[in-house]
Amino acid sequence: MMGKCNIDHSQESVVAKLESQAEFLPGSLTGGLEQFLKSERPQETLNEVFHLLKKYDLASEEERKERDSKLKQYIK
Repeated sequence: MMGKCNIDHSQESVVAKLESQAEFLPGSLTGGLEQFLKSERPQETLNEVFHLLKKYDLASEEERKERDSKLKQYIK
């Protein structure tokens, strides 16, 4: 489990993080998350998504797969 961060991330900062990592994410995930972030989301959810996206480009293949599956849960 990733460490809990005490910073609340705004919807805008999560969208910006998504944009900065989009080229590294599977395309279906990027599109789904863009749609997901068009609506208001609970702060806890925004923080979680932000951390799953944070440094995604530096994550190992295994770590990316784990993050992908967590991110997919938000865009069912």
